[in-house]
Amino acid sequence: MSEQEQKDGREPRKRVTGVVVSDKANKTIGVRADRRVKHPRYGKYINRHTVYKAHDEREEASMGDTVEIIASRPLSKTKHWRLTKVVKSRSVE
Repeated sequence: MSEQEQKDGREPRKRVTGVVVSDKANKTIGVRADRRVKHPRYGKYINRHTVYKAHDEREEASMGDTVEIIASRPLSKTKHWRLTKVVKSRSVE
């Protein structure tokens, strides 16, 4: 796959790892990706997050799972990511 990406001159697609915060929609999950950014003036590190809507064709991810998503073509108005794999499942107790 990497050879094909190098042939046509495109960069590799962006990958994000996060936690599933919503799985109520049909074949769609909400993935929260946390990051730390440095405040431009004061230098303190601040926790920020982004919620991405991702396509889950087989509906294999559930709330609390850690997943990896990859950028894709626009699938709907707000959905531009696809689920690639479930990294860690939340243990049901």
